[in-house]
Amino acid sequence: MQKVTLIRGDGIGPEIADAMQRCVDATGASIEWDVVEAGVDVMETEGTPLPDKTLDAIKANEVSIKAPITTPVGSGFRSVNVHFRQLFDLYACLRPCKSYKGVRSKFDDIDLVVVRENTEDLYAGVEYEKGSDDVGGLIDWINAHSDRKITDDSGVSIKPISVAGTERIVKFAFDYAKANGRKKVTSVHKANIMKYTDGLWLEVSREVAKSYPDIEFEDRIVDNMCMQLVQKPELYDVIVLPNLYGDIVSDLCAGLIGGLGMAGGANIGEGKAIFEATHGSAPKYKGLNKVNPVALILSSVMMLNHMGFRDEATKLDNAVAAVIAEGKDVTYDMKQDRNDPSAVGTQEMADAIIAKM
Repeated sequence: MQKVTLIRGDGIGPEIADAMQRCVDATGASIEWDVVEAGVDVMETEGTPLPDKTLDAIKANEVSIKAPITTPVGSGFRSVNVHFRQLFDLYACLRPCKSYKGVRSKFDDIDLVVVRENTEDLYAGVEYEKGSDDVGGLIDWINAHSDRKITDDSGVSIKPISVAGTERIVKFAFDYAKANGRKKVTSVHKANIMKYTDGLWLEVSREVAKSYPDIEFEDRIVDNMCMQLVQKPELYDVIVLPNLYGDIVSDLCAGLIGGLGMAGGANIGEGKAIFEATHGSAPKYKGLNKVNPVALILSSVMMLNHMGFRDEATKLDNAVAAVIAEGKDVTYDMKQDRNDPSAVGTQEMADAIIAKM
């Protein structure tokens, strides 16, 4: 029996967490759930969106799965999700994007994996507010040491990209490709403009690629990459990107497969992994038993594979695919007409998935 931390989240989080939990249990995987809370709901009673009990459970258990969480205004966290990644050094964000028959999309044969660096780049949180003493001193220093001048009314964000950080995420992408029978890794950058950050990323990517001669390697400039994904996504396989580009391109790839409701995800570090749906907490739908649970269920498929429950993962993935292809017991957003009265609720779709296993 393997223990998994289940973070139920807020908004629609508890509903889709229940649906996911029942689906995973139905696979027969030997899992013991350690259920904890986070977000705006628990803030009201605990005074923090991240109680110690929740953090302790993540620390104690190697694997966690998280329903959507709202970051409370004025909580001291810019993002609860980003805080998790930084606190536990979950440096790799893994987002497979695969077409499922029956999903409304302009594409029907997408099979991409986005690997996003999670800890560096502009999302590292090294920012200086306009008008502050810190930014004033920083701007003075930059202006004294650069031909390019920054005006006094500027806010400043720092973009750190390191050799070590780049090396480990690119290795992660190649190792994932090798373990999963993937043929190519594409490293994405803007090295033509940012010579010392994205240039470093590209240089290290090329160096790491030399250790994987059996896997094709190429690089793409990020704006061209976006166009290529829309025009000919079939040319791409595993895509590895710095933090900001990874955030943007992963949503683009989710759009290729029908939207964030079909996009599972994982944040992985050394000895720790937190799996999550990539969409938000949608509080206006809270308690309505209306929303699509598939993204979190597909995240649990990733979790099962990560834990070695490969047969159970395949069983659940096939059941999800069968329900979507049939098109009968699906939520309103998955119907051809979103006002279709035959649409079912969150739990009823989970029931249908369970029935297919």
